Amino acid sequence: MTYQESGLTHFNKAGDAHMVDVGAKESTHRVATAQGRITMKPETFELIANGQSKKGDVIGIARIAAIMGSKRTSDLIPLCHPIGLTRVNVEFELDKEASSVWCRATCETRGQTGVEMEALTAVQVGLLTVYDMCKAVDRFMTIGDVRLLEKKGGKSGHWIAPE
Repeated sequence: MTYQESGLTHFNKAGDAHMVDVGAKESTHRVATAQGRITMKPETFELIANGQSKKGDVIGIARIAAIMGSKRTSDLIPLCHPIGLTRVNVEFELDKEASSVWCRATCETRGQTGVEMEALTAVQVGLLTVYDMCKAVDRFMTIGDVRLLEKKGGKSGHWIAPE
């Protein structure tokens, strides 16, 4: 099976990596939402939940980092198009029972390519920031369950991840 037959769009007929040509695509309103979580020791979770981290407001700083990360996606992922984001919303949810912090990011644009990578990057950068701010007290934190939840716009329309 060739790359073309596989549906992998970032490879040309010769199998070389290339940036997909989106020039002829219609500009549409595009939205993507992703989420993930970081799990930690209960003591670390309590530091975050009670705002007692020595480095400051972990969630507030992670939110800003996630937004900044979404805006830098094309600098990090080689074949991503630089796009003009029109909105980035980042939410964190504290799950005491699981000693986890969930991050959910929604990115929007009006353009010729989607914002899935920006939403996924925002989540990863937000969670990495939580790790960075808490690693002095907990090096056993685990980042996981990062996935795309929903995307709207473009030729493929509306997609929602199965539960």
